[in-house]
Amino acid sequence: MSSQIKYLLDETRLPKAWYNLAADLPTPPPPVLHPGTKQPIGPADLEPLFPMSLIEQEVSTVREIEIPEPVREVYRQWRPSPLYRARRLEKLLDTPARIYYKYEGVSPSGSHKPNTAVPQGFYNREAGIRKLTTETGAGQWGSSLAFAGSLFGIEVQVFMVRVSYDQKPYRRALMETYGARCIASPSMETNAGRAIFASNPSHPGSLGIAISEAVEVAAQRPDTKYALGSVLNHVLLHQTVVGQEALAQMELADDYPDILVGCTGGGSNFAGLVFPFLGVQLRGGRKVRVIAVEPAACPSLTRGKYAYDFGDTGHLTPLVKMHTLGSTFTPPGFHAGGLRYHGMAPLVSHLRELNLIEARAYHQVKCFEAGVQFARAEGILPAPEANHAVRGALDEALRCKEEGVSRSILVNLCGHGHFDMQAYTDYFAGRLKDQSYDEAELAMALSGLPTL
Repeated sequence: MSSQIKYLLDETRLPKAWYNLAADLPTPPPPVLHPGTKQPIGPADLEPLFPMSLIEQEVSTVREIEIPEPVREVYRQWRPSPLYRARRLEKLLDTPARIYYKYEGVSPSGSHKPNTAVPQGFYNREAGIRKLTTETGAGQWGSSLAFAGSLFGIEVQVFMVRVSYDQKPYRRALMETYGARCIASPSMETNAGRAIFASNPSHPGSLGIAISEAVEVAAQRPDTKYALGSVLNHVLLHQTVVGQEALAQMELADDYPDILVGCTGGGSNFAGLVFPFLGVQLRGGRKVRVIAVEPAACPSLTRGKYAYDFGDTGHLTPLVKMHTLGSTFTPPGFHAGGLRYHGMAPLVSHLRELNLIEARAYHQVKCFEAGVQFARAEGILPAPEANHAVRGALDEALRCKEEGVSRSILVNLCGHGHFDMQAYTDYFAGRLKDQSYDEAELAMALSGLPTL
């Protein structure tokens, strides 16, 4: 069989519904709490930020949620995305493992993020919303929402973490090409940003700060809503087109993964791949080993505390129970900006507590080493975020070699690195260094967790 396992883009293969893992969980995740009353929130509490259609998806326990035809029509531009057998990489590693990768870099913005940006844009347009605000780290999400805004005639304002704003000018240019306005965060345009500047004028920014700025702007106008690119249930739900396609593609390959690997920052690309496979397992089907790979400099799953916390630094969001490093935690400026978030998605965190997934953390140099190895074998240059998943997959393949066991490994290659060439330039020049978080800062951030 060809190294590419891809089926035709037709009505019978493009998913018609998103898969909702909440329907199959053995125990439900803890409720979202109101930051003031500390009681479970209702739909009205979220209405200032999201249209009711997305709020309903956020709290749904229905197994399948129909994908609107206008969304499927846009998906057809790049979906189903290809799944490849990495035969040259297997040969290079001299491993008996069978390595597959689901490649999401074929989307217009070059990552998995349009899988949720497009439906969020659609539902907001249907609700009469004229403007969306959001945050972005590496720029993958910001450029994807900008793309969706251009499709549905919605103005988009993006607060980009300042260190990434400086590191990744081409992502910023892509957002502006799609018509969005991109602002370095912290900025002087919001109370949240000005407060950070007052305490530290050279602050590198964080996703938590950028979220605060975007939420603050959205709350000021009735025709404006906030859009989030990861963490929340409805975002992870939209990404399950990835895993559903992969299930069908693995069947075409007459194989089934023993091991699933994805990088994790907020959890969206990881969830998109693994949730449908875990759903099969939870309904009595074949078991899989699932590995979440995160940056050692921002290790929420491996170092964070499972507790209720705010999703933003300014404490404007509801409280969710997740693996968190503390909402005031600012990670160092390593290149995988999409993984620099202080908390992990509540659903992914819940799976960790149920021992349904594993977690490991790597420093960035080792991940770039794996990304270069992958590119030289397979010809596709991964994004810095995706390099973490590649590193995890390579280590599992080498373990198969050591043990003399053939296992099937499926990794989500969530985006290409074409806008991240400065990071690769720094790597080849020896300027890319491993960075560690400040233990004292982490302790301080965790000491400030909300009390219930």
